[in-house]
Amino acid sequence: MYHFFVGEEQISGENAYIEGSDVKHIVNVLRMKTGEKLLISVKGDWDYLCKIVDIETDRVNLKVLESMEQRELPVNITLLQGIPKSDKLEMIIQKAVELGVSEIIPVKTKRVVVKIEEKKLSAKLNRWNAIAESAAKQSKRSIIPKILEPQSIDNALEIVKDFDVKLIPYENADSIEKTRRILDNMDKTGNISVFIGPEGGFEEDEVKKAIDLGFEVITLGKRILRTETAGLALLSNIMIRLEEE
Repeated sequence: MYHFFVGEEQISGENAYIEGSDVKHIVNVLRMKTGEKLLISVKGDWDYLCKIVDIETDRVNLKVLESMEQRELPVNITLLQGIPKSDKLEMIIQKAVELGVSEIIPVKTKRVVVKIEEKKLSAKLNRWNAIAESAAKQSKRSIIPKILEPQSIDNALEIVKDFDVKLIPYENADSIEKTRRILDNMDKTGNISVFIGPEGGFEEDEVKKAIDLGFEVITLGKRILRTETAGLALLSNIMIRLEEE
């Protein structure tokens, strides 16, 4: 079933509507008709099953049939992602959104080689957030995770300094039992941050800086995972452990 996001002002009682670019998508791409059903989410607070009652030039009018169970994890997860080369970040955003992340912060660590020109940053952010929105619709998320503009490592760590759980996978960590214990004992009501290095990993002083701010160094096993694999592997583990019945 197709899924769209609306603002609080777009729903009142049994009446709701969709506007903007989604209208063209509904009419021209999906070719939906009056009477067909779809899902809408309102700011992550409620999900609704709706029926199309009328299609206008610039809006699709809906009737709310029933409220639906939320599909969000009970925690907020922020992914700090060392900026990878090529278009890998786009894939990471897509898959991380599917796995339940709430926010993604691209981070400029020492081994990041990508340089994003200031004049191109706005277009990059728009594209990254469009990918997040598309992935949120496809995976039936109740919210659209936000992609922030790239941050220095100091600024990124400051953003998540008060989080309840802060994890940094590092190839020099050697205790899989510690990792299992941390994952098994995560609080289902807190905020979680995951910090993933770019190609080439972290430098030791960056790991120390994270540890000094409360990050737990963990291992993802004996194999060295690529930057586009490591975060998704850890997010998958977190999702399985925290998913509610």
